[in-house]
Amino acid sequence: MNTAFLIFIVVVYLLVTGYLGYYGFRTTKSSEDYLVAGRKIHPAVMALSYGAAFISTSAIVGFGGIASIFGFPLLWLTFMNIFVGIVIAYAVIGKRVRRKGLELNALTFPELLGRMYGSRFIQVFAGIVVFLFMPLYAGVVLIGAARFIEVSLNVDYNVALLIMSLVIAVYVVYGGIIAVLYTDAFQGLIMLASMILLLVSAYAWFGGVVPAHETLTGLNDIAIKTFAGKIDGYVGWTVFPKFGSEAWITLVTSLILAVGIGVLAQPQLAVRFMTVASDRDLDRAVPVGSIFIFFTVGTAFIVGALSNAYFIETAGMPSIAVAGGNVDKVIPAFINAFMPDWFVAVFLVTLLAAAMSTLSSQFHTIGSALGRDVFQAGFLGGRHAERTVFITRFAIAAGILFSIFLAYVLPPGVIARGTAMFFALCASSFMPAYIGGLYWNRATKTGAEASIISGFVVSMIYIAFFHIKESSALGIAKMLFGREALAGFPWTVLDPMVIALPLSALIFVVVSFLTGADRGGS
Repeated sequence: MNTAFLIFIVVVYLLVTGYLGYYGFRTTKSSEDYLVAGRKIHPAVMALSYGAAFISTSAIVGFGGIASIFGFPLLWLTFMNIFVGIVIAYAVIGKRVRRKGLELNALTFPELLGRMYGSRFIQVFAGIVVFLFMPLYAGVVLIGAARFIEVSLNVDYNVALLIMSLVIAVYVVYGGIIAVLYTDAFQGLIMLASMILLLVSAYAWFGGVVPAHETLTGLNDIAIKTFAGKIDGYVGWTVFPKFGSEAWITLVTSLILAVGIGVLAQPQLAVRFMTVASDRDLDRAVPVGSIFIFFTVGTAFIVGALSNAYFIETAGMPSIAVAGGNVDKVIPAFINAFMPDWFVAVFLVTLLAAAMSTLSSQFHTIGSALGRDVFQAGFLGGRHAERTVFITRFAIAAGILFSIFLAYVLPPGVIARGTAMFFALCASSFMPAYIGGLYWNRATKTGAEASIISGFVVSMIYIAFFHIKESSALGIAKMLFGREALAGFPWTVLDPMVIALPLSALIFVVVSFLTGADRGGS
């Protein structure tokens, strides 16, 4: 690789990012500016920022690597990302969120939930959940970027992790949401251009779209042999797994539904709707957001699947073997083997952009959760708003340190699973109360509180005692009951959201009906 060229583009990238961070710092005059950008962000900037915050190294490296196993069926998640995460989120839910946030003067997602029901408990509890569990998501995003640097540049993983975290910390801590939005938009443009070039290059190598797909279909027998005895019900890279099998349940519940539905209740994404001036701005943002998701997520999944055909032809083995069994190294290995050196350098910046755009949003959300939602709303009883920015900046630093720690200790191949787990936890805990508060005038404070607590508790119980990937790693079930999981198939592979979200929604409706006199704050 041309080291001088790499240094040049990284320096240019960091200079532009630094300037946008400084611009955010210079234009931030109040808590409203710091937390929701004064509610006057351009729709294109919001859409690119939303997409860049949504699509991170988790999607490109983590889920791209998972696509090297499940193949094209994972493209259903791209459809969910566009239809649910963009069209429904912007054109339907986003408008209600924007109006409700303005009406209640809410500046964070937990604050919006709490003020919809007149419940300080909801705001504080939601803030605690976000502060404690979003670092898991941030940690896997850090891992995704660090893995690419490790494979591409032979740089020590720990050093890359530390430097990247420090750069992000500077512009998020001091610039607030304005810096986050503008840097996200800039980074989103880099991601979009690079992913389009990667997609075109991959298809061109195979001679076009149809030849590429036909080639991969012809290799399904190798896929079956590769994963025989490892994934029940698996039938290839271009075929959906057998209905009801382990592979089918994992693909549908943990990868497609948990992330595809869970996006609606993501705190760092929902707050974006409160940064624009009108409903029309949200409508104008739909095409930008949809195109961005199609080319970034779709490319990662397509290239992840096609990498098998490329490596079988050039190395005589599928992608997972080339990556040494670690799915998180598939995309870095493919980029380094397939693309020219100059693109590897550009793609390194692309992944830095993907990581930094998502992490900046996550760290800003982590900080505001502790600063405004827990400290100000809880400990200060909603008073002393002037202290929010200082406490938020301190909380961001704490969140960064916790995320770095998790990036050190989490096991290999965890990126996609960690992402899906956080998305599912947010959906199970917040979505019924969130959607109900926006659309159902019979929703009550007690119903919302019961729903949020039950969704969170059931998710935690299922993770600790039933879902085998987490329960075996945590070891709580083994320690207390002598078993890694308290139930057999299909409960060991069924995503916790499939159980917790319907139960949380049912409790929300039933308790709201039973406590009809308790209408809450809105």
